[in-house]
Amino acid sequence: MTTTLIRGGTVVNADRELRADVLVVGETIAAVGPDLEVPSGCDVVDAGGALILPGGIDPHTHMQLPFMGTVASEDFYTGTAAALAGGTTTIIDFVIPSPGQRILEAYETWRGWAEKSACDYSFHVAITWWDQSVHDDMGMLARERGVNSFKHFMAYKNAIMCDDEVLVNSFLRAKELGALATVHAENGELVYRLQQAIFDQGIAGPEGHPLSRPPEVEGEAANRALRIAEVLGTPVYLVHTSCIDALEALTRARLEGQIAFGEVLAQHLVFDDSVYRNPDWDQAAGYVMSPPFRPKEHQAALWRGLQSGILQTTATDHCCFCVEQKRMGRNDFRKIPNGTSGVEDRMSVLWHHGVRTGRLSRSQFVAATSTHAAQIFNMYPRKGVVAVGSDADLVLWDPNGSRTISAGTHHQRIDFNIYEGMTVIGVPAMTWSRGRLSWCEGELTAHEGHGRYVDRPCFPPYWQQQMVRNASATPTRVERG
Repeated sequence: MTTTLIRGGTVVNADRELRADVLVVGETIAAVGPDLEVPSGCDVVDAGGALILPGGIDPHTHMQLPFMGTVASEDFYTGTAAALAGGTTTIIDFVIPSPGQRILEAYETWRGWAEKSACDYSFHVAITWWDQSVHDDMGMLARERGVNSFKHFMAYKNAIMCDDEVLVNSFLRAKELGALATVHAENGELVYRLQQAIFDQGIAGPEGHPLSRPPEVEGEAANRALRIAEVLGTPVYLVHTSCIDALEALTRARLEGQIAFGEVLAQHLVFDDSVYRNPDWDQAAGYVMSPPFRPKEHQAALWRGLQSGILQTTATDHCCFCVEQKRMGRNDFRKIPNGTSGVEDRMSVLWHHGVRTGRLSRSQFVAATSTHAAQIFNMYPRKGVVAVGSDADLVLWDPNGSRTISAGTHHQRIDFNIYEGMTVIGVPAMTWSRGRLSWCEGELTAHEGHGRYVDRPCFPPYWQQQMVRNASATPTRVERG
């Protein structure tokens, strides 16, 4: 059993900072405090005044995803290794069954793919259709597989889109189980109609993508999902909130006491829709994801949402498709595989554009990149905090270190990077995954298969009543009862 003492750093948690040493024994944090005694045979790391943060949690990734006629280029090892290089130590990926496929069968398939993960992982499970077997499998996943969140795509008509009947059935079942309903909010019918209309006008390039998915399309779906959840009393989580319209719907819901949470992608905070008008088709297509990037005024609103707590978490929607895969839509923007990279870059991008600009405090950064996800998805305090008894998922963060992001040096399995050429200040110097040093001063030492599945128990029925009474709170970890 390895023992490590990280000495002379400043621990930054979501609630406070303190000058402290951190002692790791095996996979667990054994002590946090000033001037800890050095145990015999202990490895000592001199933090040199750097920051000691809880490992990042990316609650929205898609490794190895079969999608739009191809498969994402990143597998669970390469993607989680890249995550560790960027300071992220836990991901929550998505099981996405085909319509008609048993969701339990799809879950077992994804679990098999994920066995090679280098960092810890968990799964949201998508509901893409409905019958009694889906109802029953949701119960099995919640009670025996540690799944407490179910995903609903309101977009992608004729594929994985949920209509209102599926939403109502699934939301009710999630409430019954004490699980969260997570939602990709875009009106799929409107997107389908707009895509056809724009293509018929002769717009076939990447610039057609944002035109077919305007903010109103997201705002309508977000409001509808929130209202359905309000009527049914189901806790709901909006993924990749990208525009003022959806943010306003979420703000209303939270101010009215609804149990509703929001996620924002790092990409949506720093890019605008001008990227789709790049004359280089390959570069423009590289930014095609859904929802698309928005005009600049939406970025300012999203930052305010994150600062105010209306948006709680940051993610990447990491879903890599290489240049040749993107070229499947060379003559039709509707066929460009949707997705960008980012799991390696999220932490540094958010530090540089958030903390260094004064938009976020250091504790707010920790909350947005780790703690809130751990709390909302019931992994806290095992994850998301530097505390005795927590997993030793730790990042020694150099707030003044810098790197220039490039496909030539990143560890993600994709041949371009949407942040290409961006210099960021604030980088991970070392990353530990459950006590194992996996990234050290530019050297990746991630180990295939080291990652473990994180069981996320559902919340007991009383959680919902508690949250209604205290809508500003976030749930802490409870044991399955």
